Amino acid sequence: VAGATEAYPPEDADLAVLAAGSEEEVREQGLTPLYRVLVGSPWLIAHRRSLEGKDLSPVLGPLMALEGGRESEGSLELPSALAAPPRSPLAAERSTITVRLALPDGHQQPSAAAILQAAGLSCQGYDERGWVRRPRSSRKGLEVKVIRPQDMPQQVALGNFDLAIAGRDCLLEHLHQFPGSPVEETVDLGGGQFDLSAVVSEDMPAASLAEAVELWRRQGLRTIRVASEFPAIADHYARQNHFWRYQVIPISGASEGFVPEDADLLIEGIQTGRTLAENKLKAIDRFLRSTTCLIASKRQPPPAKAKLLSQLIERFRRTGSSPPAAGR
Repeated sequence: VAGATEAYPPEDADLAVLAAGSEEEVREQGLTPLYRVLVGSPWLIAHRRSLEGKDLSPVLGPLMALEGGRESEGSLELPSALAAPPRSPLAAERSTITVRLALPDGHQQPSAAAILQAAGLSCQGYDERGWVRRPRSSRKGLEVKVIRPQDMPQQVALGNFDLAIAGRDCLLEHLHQFPGSPVEETVDLGGGQFDLSAVVSEDMPAASLAEAVELWRRQGLRTIRVASEFPAIADHYARQNHFWRYQVIPISGASEGFVPEDADLLIEGIQTGRTLAENKLKAIDRFLRSTTCLIASKRQPPPAKAKLLSQLIERFRRTGSSPPAAGR
């Protein structure tokens, strides 16, 4: 999962491995600490060839002298097997009659809260001001949980949720990685808009992707380095645009720092473009408009919850909108 590991037990996972500062911190999240897998701290990482070919002592010396610094021990003891209690038959029955809806945390939360309000679905503990992990729905038969939007398509595909509100970018990232996945967009809900774009350094003499590719070709660039928080979308984009040879660099943040030194092209989500301008970058191809959408499974639902599922989708459909025009 991309995060919020503590959200999954007990409904969607039996065990979770997560980072915590203390056992008390684990208990505060309603979980029971079983075993400390690893004691972690920041590590200094170096490239082997750099260590062999460069004098790094001016940098390494002061860092290695820090109190608490130590070399990797490389040891890990695993716990003995634990006896699992028998699963309750009520849990299996609940999964066939209860519709489960995943709501996003993070920057998509205000948009999702407004969508719920427009659809007439009250969820106590989830609004523009904040959220709890398990909001209480006023609709009988509807169960709600807050997870990371990046994990929603996979969770719907696995059957852990029936519906999810997430960005189209999350759905497409999943589908480009797993083309046969049984999930689909059922409603474009219209909020949370941004453009997935190809981005280069602002001093690059190219106004379009075609001009950039031609420039790289003339320069004899052997491999086009593509950095992105959406590696599957970036890979699809590179293949679709016939890059002769490319390397996708998956990243998890601070994407604006990679071009031009560590990547030639960035596949990035853009809202206002202010961050690009501040970092001397520019978009040369806005190729996809992402909005908040309702994700559902393609599988036929159990008869006991098919009616409620259909009613909920129709409620969201009445609040949805057509995709806005690309480019701003």
